[in-house]
Amino acid sequence: MAARLGYDGVEVMVGTDAISQDPDALKALVDHYQTPILSIHAPCLLVTQRVWGTDPWGKLIRAQAAAELLGAQTVVVHPPFRWQRSYARGFVQGLAAMRDETDVRFAVENMFPWRAASQALPAYSPGWDVRDDDYPHVTLDLSHTSVSRSDALEMATDLADRLVHVHLADGTGLARDEHLIPGRGEQPVSGFLDRLVRTGFAGDVIVEVSTRSAPSRADREADLTEALDFARHHLKQVP
Repeated sequence: MAARLGYDGVEVMVGTDAISQDPDALKALVDHYQTPILSIHAPCLLVTQRVWGTDPWGKLIRAQAAAELLGAQTVVVHPPFRWQRSYARGFVQGLAAMRDETDVRFAVENMFPWRAASQALPAYSPGWDVRDDDYPHVTLDLSHTSVSRSDALEMATDLADRLVHVHLADGTGLARDEHLIPGRGEQPVSGFLDRLVRTGFAGDVIVEVSTRSAPSRADREADLTEALDFARHHLKQVP
């Protein structure tokens, strides 16, 4: 679908499906559709705790190997969960060490506080705000800034050159991760993309939206086309 709609490439979320876990199968898809894989999202969600084993560092090593095989320049990774105490203690230093071993960038993604009964629960260690730690490379997700009620433009300014990867989406400030089509929520998405152009951003902008509510395949494709057109317009790209 991405190739047919004219996307420049894709990010692969390593999940519970077998193909996403198999770099050789992914390479075959790249060759068949002639659409590059630009980034790998490591399996660090609650639902992927056993994908590629249970050792979180082992997951990152495998993600790095997959990225190198596929020619992807970025591995997206979440901050550790608070209960992953050993992993969390060495997370910042471990990523710095891995940076010295590969050209692949480990870009830590901004997250958000979990909420229950209007109270924020600390789920991540280090915390959800990637500005608070010395990560060499960072991913900024505009659905996550909506959930955390952060100022995406301010975050981009604070991160400066550490911002190397973007998940383009939107949100309305709800306490759940909406991943709306950009322009359908309340995030400053157009201004954010305009800022990327002004500052000479050289990373990848990945459309990460939910189309689960689309009633048909045609509606899903229309949503993805709308997102692509929005991104290209504000990034001043010509198809």
